[in-house]
Amino acid sequence: MIDLHSHILPGIDDGAPDLETSVALVRELYDGGVTDVVATPHYIDETIYISSVATNKKLMRELQKKLKDEDVNVKIHLGNEIYICKEIKRLLKNKKISGIGSSKYLLIELPMSGDYPGYQDIFLELLRDGYKVVLAHPERYTAFSKDFALITELYDMGVLMQCNIGSFVGQYGKSVLKLAKKIAKNKMIFAVGTDIHHVHGDAFIPEALKKLGKFYSNDELNEILVENPKKILG
Repeated sequence: MIDLHSHILPGIDDGAPDLETSVALVRELYDGGVTDVVATPHYIDETIYISSVATNKKLMRELQKKLKDEDVNVKIHLGNEIYICKEIKRLLKNKKISGIGSSKYLLIELPMSGDYPGYQDIFLELLRDGYKVVLAHPERYTAFSKDFALITELYDMGVLMQCNIGSFVGQYGKSVLKLAKKIAKNKMIFAVGTDIHHVHGDAFIPEALKKLGKFYSNDELNEILVENPKKILG
């Protein structure tokens, strides 16, 4: 499995607070069958979560060295979980944020309510400029839970859906589980991520993938878990 969404870099967002925890998180992913993971630290403009690409690269190199020393064989790639705003193209130009693996695929997050004025227009502009919008965990947005047509509208627009695998084992509650199942049933998932922030201490990944497998054939599951992320990472 290739994990497109994680918070494993130390000390820059609400994920791993230090390098030791970063290693523990990646070890948990490795034990769950993850071969590659994209570090996607939050970037929320005008908040404390604004570490630059240069800073993120430095932390990634430190983590890669530590993983090698401890024989944890997971490849780390860099990206961001970009909180929706109207300045995304400027932030990309100024190297404040990064696409997934430095590609034109952008992992973008909405407010948990799912409400943000004109977010469809922002997505359309990015798509017209040649970017690929990957929507982080659509199943977690309360507005989408109330109105599935909002997801359908974005999907038809060309927005790619990245679901969190923990959603399929109730990590975020029953309403998120219900919506995750509906997205899966409608074959809308492009890729998955763990969105890992903390050490779980259990083997939640295999259980979650087993639940996801109820909606997809083995070939379809391989496309979601491996082939689609490979297209992004090259």
